[in-house]
Amino acid sequence: MIVIENVTKHFGDFIAVNDVSFTVNNGEIVGFVGLNGAGKTTTIRMIAGVLIQDNGRIKVDDHDTISEKKEVSKNLGWVPELPIFEQDAKAWDYFVYLAGFYGISSNDAKRMARQLFDELGLAGFEKRKLATYSQGMKKRFSLAVSLISNPGNFIFDEVFNGLDPQGIQFFRDLASKFRNEGKAILLSSHILSELESIADKIVFIHKGRIIKQMSMDEVRRYVSPSLKIKVDRVSVELIDYLSKYGKVREEGGYIIIDNFNGNTADVSKEISALNLNLYEMSVSSSSLEEVFFKVIGDQK
Repeated sequence: MIVIENVTKHFGDFIAVNDVSFTVNNGEIVGFVGLNGAGKTTTIRMIAGVLIQDNGRIKVDDHDTISEKKEVSKNLGWVPELPIFEQDAKAWDYFVYLAGFYGISSNDAKRMARQLFDELGLAGFEKRKLATYSQGMKKRFSLAVSLISNPGNFIFDEVFNGLDPQGIQFFRDLASKFRNEGKAILLSSHILSELESIADKIVFIHKGRIIKQMSMDEVRRYVSPSLKIKVDRVSVELIDYLSKYGKVREEGGYIIIDNFNGNTADVSKEISALNLNLYEMSVSSSSLEEVFFKVIGDQK
């Protein structure tokens, strides 16, 4: 479990993160979203212990990130947006070297490397220098390193950026696997459709502050749905009838009712009563992108 309590971080006079609080529970994927410069990466770097907050407290499995940094590092895996390693080092050798910091012998580290490189799709690239790795491969290597201590918590910072569809699918499936294993996962991403497909909860940050936290069910209910229908002809009677359910407009041969607050069965019956043929009818639910821009817009 990752717990952030009233955390603030200044860079000179600039307040990058302001009194931020939220929790990532075990067995939960939390999507962390905000505009560029909103404070996501600063918050993540404080959780990872790379930055130290000015105020507040961060705990990972009840261990304080400042006073118990060693324990936190064992319990937390971190895959940054742009992993930085010694570029001239060969992946296999560097992995074994890093495993030594966890008290793992060279032989055990090699066995672990063989297994993880195979599981993470790096088999056959063990002897290559990290400088030759693609961005996706560097992220997989970063993941392999983070798995050395088999942590119960993970942070993925913009992990989907720069990946091909196969790489995105890999990390999506991995996050779901970790959740099923009871791990806590904080996932920051600009690709909101990916978060929408796997996250259990969304935390919105804007100008350094948490402005809203919502479950995915709440996200889907947050913006009123639209009803989209297509009939053989549009009649004045139909438009008058539909107007009581929301704002009616025509677009691309369809009738669209924004902020639809009716029952689709009633609409279907009325269309039939007006001797019209119904070709299509669908209700659009809110996407995370729609909710994101509404939540951010409400702050202006």
